[in-house]
Amino acid sequence: MNKKSLLIVQAAMIAAIYVVLTFIANAFGLANYAVQVRFSEALTILPFFTPAAIPGLFVGCLLSNILTGCALPDIVFGSLATLIGAFFTYKLRRYKWLAPVPPIIANMIVVPPILLYVYGIRPLWLSFVTVTAGELISCGILGMLLLFTLEKYKDRIFIA
Repeated sequence: MNKKSLLIVQAAMIAAIYVVLTFIANAFGLANYAVQVRFSEALTILPFFTPAAIPGLFVGCLLSNILTGCALPDIVFGSLATLIGAFFTYKLRRYKWLAPVPPIIANMIVVPPILLYVYGIRPLWLSFVTVTAGELISCGILGMLLLFTLEKYKDRIFIA
C-alpha cells in the first residue's frame, strides 16, 4: 500500500474512533451543550504524530455532530473549530507540550457563542468557563496522557 492510501486509511480510522468516543460521552450526557467533556477530543493531539489526523478529526467531529443531533450551525462551526485546532496542532508539532493548546483555544472561542445563539444557553461567560474546563480535561489531560502513551509506539502506528 502506498503512503497516500495509508494516510487515507489512518484518517478514516481516526474519524471512526472519534465518533465512537463521542457516542460514549453522549451516553453520559457529556458530548453536547454547556458541559462538554468529549473523550474524543483527546484525539486532537494526533496531528502531533500524523497529518492524517487533520481530516480524520474534522470528519469525525462532523459525523459526531450530525449523529448526536446538533443544530446545523453547531455541526458546521463546531467541526470547523476542530479542524482549526487540528491544523495548528500539526503546525506546532515541534513543541510537544503545546499539542493540546490549539483545540482548547479554538473550541473556547467558537463553541460558547454557538451555545448562546443556537441553543439559548445563558449566560455566555458560564459557557466559556464550562467549555474551556471540558477542553482542558479532554485535550489537556486525557490528550496529553494519550500523547505520552502513543509516543512509545509512534514509529509503528503513524506515517509522518
